[in-house]
Formats: sequence, structure tokens, C-alpha cells
Amino acid sequence: MREQAASFFRSLQSSIIEALESFEPSVRFNADAWDRPGGGGGLTRVLLDGDVIEKAGVNFSEVHGDLPEDFAKTLPGEGTSFWAAGVSLIIHPRNPYAPTVHANFRMLDQGGEQWFGGGADLTPYYPFAEDATHFHKTIKEACDPHDAAYYPDFKAWCDRYFYLPHREECRGIGGIFFDRLQADEAHTLSQRFEFVQDAGRAFLDAYIPLLQRRKDLSYGEREREHQLIRRGRYVEFNLVYDRGTTFGLKTRGRTESILVSMPPLVRWVYDYSPSEGSAESQIFEAIKPRDWASLEGETYHY
Repeated sequence: MREQAASFFRSLQSSIIEALESFEPSVRFNADAWDRPGGGGGLTRVLLDGDVIEKAGVNFSEVHGDLPEDFAKTLPGEGTSFWAAGVSLIIHPRNPYAPTVHANFRMLDQGGEQWFGGGADLTPYYPFAEDATHFHKTIKEACDPHDAAYYPDFKAWCDRYFYLPHREECRGIGGIFFDRLQADEAHTLSQRFEFVQDAGRAFLDAYIPLLQRRKDLSYGEREREHQLIRRGRYVEFNLVYDRGTTFGLKTRGRTESILVSMPPLVRWVYDYSPSEGSAESQIFEAIKPRDWASLEGETYHY
């Protein structure tokens, strides 16, 4: 199972990179292979300063060794010996109307206890309801054949997880989030892995059409400033609350690869508040959790 999972994650990394490079006439992902002190390593692929994509990171890692004892106790397995593999990505488009997206899919083995985790979520700066609906419906269609409860449960989990308590707001419009999917009475580990593969493959179908729709929309300094300020929320979540960041740092992962999710440019403006009724203010209503997958025909206009 570990070999199959690692092979799939490598393949998914390649597929996503190929799709993203198709948007760029000249810029390509670099390839940065690294070794982890203590065991394993990975391949970090980063694209910078493209015409469409301002920054993207698509990482593969397969690491093993021993966890710090206090951190090991927070996980469902036994002991400190661990193995983990996964693919993680972040895409920060240049156009403020194109949403940032994050996804990761991973497998962990701690002392012989194995489980999967991951998900995908969307962070728009200017909300388009039809984009949110497409993203959620595509993911739901990948979930439903495996278990009808997956999408509603994992969507609700995503809404809870990608939340900034100090701001009292969600990071974006969600998607799915799941963790510690183990074999149980209803699912074998192989069935869990089949779901993870379908969810991973659905990512491109969920996101690429949105990038295609929004990449050429006209924008100015006002839209750009709003994008940079909202990116600050993204940074706050990743540095304060994100479990992936914590796991990478606790397991002595490669710092540059862990923090590749950070946007290339960001702003914090004191007490920023968009004008009531402005296009920028609509984001606060859009990021409230809702049943995006069931909405039809709604759109925002600017």
C-alpha cells in the first residue's frame, strides 16, 4: 500500500504540473530534489512570476524516521516510528479575479497504523458563485461513488478547519477536508485509497476551468490591493493553525518546501474594511458556509 500510494502521489504531481504549465508560454516549474535528515526526501516544484500564475508550488515527499515523542502521542498510531508520503500544492494566480487554491493528499504509517488524509479548498478574492458551485460539484461527484456521506461530512469538516477564530471568518469557500481515514467496519484501507485517488484526479477538473475563465479579466490597482490584503488571511491561517505546516516542521521536513505555500506578495492594512456594497465587500458574505454544490444559476456581476 505504501508503494502504491507514493507512486500515485508522484504521478499526480506530474499531471498537475503539466496542466499548469500549459497556461504559461515561457515560464516553467523548477525541480528541487531534497533529502530529509533522518530519512527520505522529496521533490519540490515551484513556478514563479508567470503570466497567469504568480506563484505555484506542487510538492511530493516520502519521508520516514522517528517522531518527537510528544508529537507522536497526538497521532492515532503507536510509538515514534513513522512513514509518510503525499502531494501538496498551492496556486496563487496573478489576476485578482482568479481564486487561490490549495490541495493535498497523503498517507501516513505510524507503528503499522495506516491512514489517509487530505482535501482541496478554494480561496477567492472576488466571489463568483458559478465558480464555487463548479468546484464543489466536481469534488462531490468524486466523493459520492465511494460513500454518500463523504462529501457532506468532509465539506463540513473543511468549513470548520479552514477557519480563523481571531478573524471570525472562514479562509475561503471551502471544499473538502479529511484526516485519519483508516480501515473500519465499513471501509477497507484499499477502499479509502481508491477514494483518495479519485479525489486527487478530480482536482484539475475542479480548478482548471476557473483559472481559464478568470485569468484574462481586466483589473486595476484597487483589485490588486484587495487581493494582497486578503492573501494576508491565507498567511495567518497557514502560520498559526495549519496542521500540515506543523507536521512538516515537527518532523524536520524541508523548511522551504513547507513554506512554499506563502504568496509571493501580501499586504496588511490596519483596520481594512471595504466600502459597504462594493465588489470587495462581497467576499465576506461569500465565505460564509453554504451548500455550494446544490446552487444553480447564481452569479455575481461587476
